[in-house]
Amino acid sequence: MTMVKEQKDNLFVLVKSLSKSEKRQFKLYVGRLGVNEDSKFLMLFNILDKLKTYDESAILKKGIVKKQQLSNLKAHLYKQILISLRLNPSHQNIRIQIREQLDFATILYHKGLYKQSLKILDKAKNLAISHEEKNVAYEIVELEKVIESQYITRSISNRADELTIQAKELSLQNVLASKLSNLSLQLYGLFLKTGYVKNDEEFQVIDKYYRDRLPKYDINKLGFREKLWLYKAKLWYSFLTVDFLSCYKYASKWVDLFYKNKDMIVLNPVFFLRGNHYLLEALFYLRHYDKFKDTLSKFETITQEKWFPLDDNNESLAFLYIYNNKFNLHFIEGSFVEGLPLIDDVLEKLKSYSNRIDEHHIMVFYYKMASMYFGAGESRKCIYFLDKIISNKSLQMREDLLCFSRILNLVAHYEAGLDYNLDVLIRSTYKFLIKMEDLYEVQKEFIKFLRVLGDIYPHEVKNEFIKLHKKLKEFENDPYQSRAFLYLDIISWLESKIENRPIGQIIRDKFLQTQV
Repeated sequence: MTMVKEQKDNLFVLVKSLSKSEKRQFKLYVGRLGVNEDSKFLMLFNILDKLKTYDESAILKKGIVKKQQLSNLKAHLYKQILISLRLNPSHQNIRIQIREQLDFATILYHKGLYKQSLKILDKAKNLAISHEEKNVAYEIVELEKVIESQYITRSISNRADELTIQAKELSLQNVLASKLSNLSLQLYGLFLKTGYVKNDEEFQVIDKYYRDRLPKYDINKLGFREKLWLYKAKLWYSFLTVDFLSCYKYASKWVDLFYKNKDMIVLNPVFFLRGNHYLLEALFYLRHYDKFKDTLSKFETITQEKWFPLDDNNESLAFLYIYNNKFNLHFIEGSFVEGLPLIDDVLEKLKSYSNRIDEHHIMVFYYKMASMYFGAGESRKCIYFLDKIISNKSLQMREDLLCFSRILNLVAHYEAGLDYNLDVLIRSTYKFLIKMEDLYEVQKEFIKFLRVLGDIYPHEVKNEFIKLHKKLKEFENDPYQSRAFLYLDIISWLESKIENRPIGQIIRDKFLQTQV
């Protein structure tokens, strides 16, 4: 059964995202405008504020506006809210301040007050360069050139040369940063679509794609911003090619870059949060338990510092990354039962962040919840969350996530003793997997195993588990096949069947052996 999605209206979502202080600020701002307090857009604001879900007919019933005028009134209100938010001190950052100075300078220039305009531009430019805001710095230099060409300052004779050199330098840095950011984004897009490379052929394609697009650079000449994009591109290449050691290397460089430039954490908190998340992901895949635990603890502590900028966006991202890795910590330890309280915690938080977290990340949470229940031996609850992923027809990303959701679903049905429709489930899973362009050998072997499972006598099942376990063990150290086990630890599950012990206990024992 698929859920009917509630209508999402941009203005309604914006109104609902406002804090109490932002709503108060908006009403003060409207008052300052000197317009009638009963102005239609303020009345619309109050109606939307009270509504639980967006309902156009309820708005029209209030009689403040005719249907054909509603979209104009909504657009006007949307703009007024944004202006009010821009004036709010909590949204004032260096970027907005620089842009504001550029606006002021442009107004002064158009009034013919060239000297005053140049003075503001020079200050704004220095501020932009010192905060690595090189795109706006380039804009400022271009405006300085326009003004200088009309108003020649006698004070600096080589002013024209100075500005030309500066513009050229900034332009080269911006082009390099743009090429690196493009490459990083393209690699990330490939990863979301296909997941990790599965064979040499796929590796060659990704490797060529990456090398053809990686621009030439001198690491010693790169600033903070260029280094950040370089590390991001290298990180995504490492993730795609399943080189987790390199993932760790570049995620560490990324995070260290921020720790060496702490003011950049405040200016670019999103990149700081993401860098930490990828560092933790690499450590999780490498099973570096102590380092993982320390990094997660340090990461959570820093996001709770008073100086850390937790706006709506950063708050939801911090939640996403910290809780994802809290799940991973339990998976490393094999502490599935102890991890169950996390599920209710996350489901509660997902409600409050529903407008800010995309569907893909919600599905990843569902997969982790399903895995937690599976490890804790609660197969029916595992199936409940997997069904949310499998029945989601709008999900068009991460084929590997969809694929392993179906395989885990099969295993969970088997575990729960729900074998009355196992044949139907095997066939539908098989059909789905065959449609996928490239299957892991692990998946192929598992499907073969499942196809014969229905035809053998119960006392022969254990022998089939042993045979499959032996085959899959061959893939455990294969660089392309082993990542199938990152999504689903089939080997530990088979061992739990062979030894007749809970899977959580098997994984926990393996973890404890690594700690000796």
